[in-house]
Amino acid sequence: MKAQRLWPVVLAIPTLSLLGGCAADPAVRTSVSASVVIREAPPRIPFQEQPPCPAEGYLWIPGYWSHAAVGYYWVPGLWVLPPRAGLLWTPGYWSFVADGRYVFHEGYWGARVGYYGGINYGDGYFGSGYAGGRWARGVFHYNTAVTNVNVTNVRNVYHETVVNNVTINNTYKGTRMPRVSYSGGPDGTRRQLNAGERAAASEAHVAPTAAQVQRREEARERPELRPEAVRAGRVEQRQNEVKSKAPEGGAHQRHVGEERHEEHREHSER
Repeated sequence: MKAQRLWPVVLAIPTLSLLGGCAADPAVRTSVSASVVIREAPPRIPFQEQPPCPAEGYLWIPGYWSHAAVGYYWVPGLWVLPPRAGLLWTPGYWSFVADGRYVFHEGYWGARVGYYGGINYGDGYFGSGYAGGRWARGVFHYNTAVTNVNVTNVRNVYHETVVNNVTINNTYKGTRMPRVSYSGGPDGTRRQLNAGERAAASEAHVAPTAAQVQRREEARERPELRPEAVRAGRVEQRQNEVKSKAPEGGAHQRHVGEERHEEHREHSER
């Protein structure tokens, strides 16, 4: 049966609203702006191989399920330049709200990573925060323990092992099995907001970049990214066609990165 799509609305649903024993997403408070509301749960998250970071200054945006007239379709992850230095990406996510409805909460750029439903998107987005890298003095540094980086081209790196001890339903413990893609409901993730995520929700946000919007629009037209095709095998990641110019101050980034890389190498040799 084809899912019923309900167009953008503002929902007013209590946090502890229960229907049929299914809890609503804990982030849904008194007024949540929803871009898409439908009556069919999104498919599970497929495994996607992360391509190498194309250049210094790019941040990884994980793949996710979007919905249009064609139904659900997978938007593959990609590397993008943030709107400005210092910003981090909070992924969008689906949540169960009430009456069998599922709402998509749009992702955004901000000074810190906010709540994204406890969804394990992988590659540093393990349900809370981002472990794939961090900003330092206006330069983004990549965690090679999590992020696919060629240190010959990208020198602003460090190595910090991530212990993913968050209790969420969709952790796949190092395997490539699909993971649940929504919060709340009968089989969704169960994770409360922490203090930092609450603060991030009220801070200034920046909308997705043009490259992110283009990625979503292109994915909508690709039949191989519909649920049936995606379930048939691994999502093949095409190499990103990087058309943007290198970030301003690239020479400075390389200089700082060389120092950080040398620190990492010396530490590893001890």
